[in-house]
Amino acid sequence: MLDIQLNSFIRRIEHADTLKALIKSSGAQLSRKGRSRHWRIRGDWSQLEVIVKHIQQHDEPSWQWVVEKLHCNRPKPSLEDLVSIVKHNPTMTLHQLIAQTECTLAEARRAFDEIAWD
Repeated sequence: MLDIQLNSFIRRIEHADTLKALIKSSGAQLSRKGRSRHWRIRGDWSQLEVIVKHIQQHDEPSWQWVVEKLHCNRPKPSLEDLVSIVKHNPTMTLHQLIAQTECTLAEARRAFDEIAWD
């Protein structure tokens, strides 16, 4: 479960009600911290990915700030996740895995080594 802080959320974006409804429709929780102007999104990464896809479809420039905040808090994939991705895509190259998951070269090589030794 990820907990992402959105400072001055309402002041930074336009059409806030639309974005709040979009976030809540993904299953993630959007809540205000007390009576402050700071908000927080709580959800798992799959819910946050849904939010990013919906924001990109709406093409509202002020919402890109939320996308950047979500990407900055993206969890690093584990070795098991990387191995699973490569197993599902046997033609994937080392550089494609790095581009898709933003893992390091060493992590990508370890995933390919795991598959080679199985």
